[in-house]
Amino acid sequence: MSFKAGMEMKITAKTKPGCDSFAINIGHDADAIALHFNPRFNSQGDTNTIVCNSKQGGWGAEHREPCFPFEQGEEFKLTISFNNETFYIKLPGGTMMSFPNRFGDDVFKHVHTAGDVRISSIKIN
Repeated sequence: MSFKAGMEMKITAKTKPGCDSFAINIGHDADAIALHFNPRFNSQGDTNTIVCNSKQGGWGAEHREPCFPFEQGEEFKLTISFNNETFYIKLPGGTMMSFPNRFGDDVFKHVHTAGDVRISSIKIN
């Protein structure tokens, strides 16, 4: 699977009841993550916060987004797009957030999810 600059990744998923957190990682592999998108209901000292980061030889500086449109046990839809400078994430409800593309790359082939979430579809176009 190739996710290229200018394309959109549309994700439909559902958090589990009692969900503490989940993550969607986009990058080259498990050790080279350009976008770590991590909504936290109640995890690692954060409550109802979206934490974004990148990992390349270690984790970078975290970015926190105060908008939190997720509900435990509820379905949601996200749209992610990017260019060589920025990731753009359209959250449920239409709020937009961004995170820098610290790698500066135009193609990523690794997508991984973790935590209390079940993905029902991922579409790239």
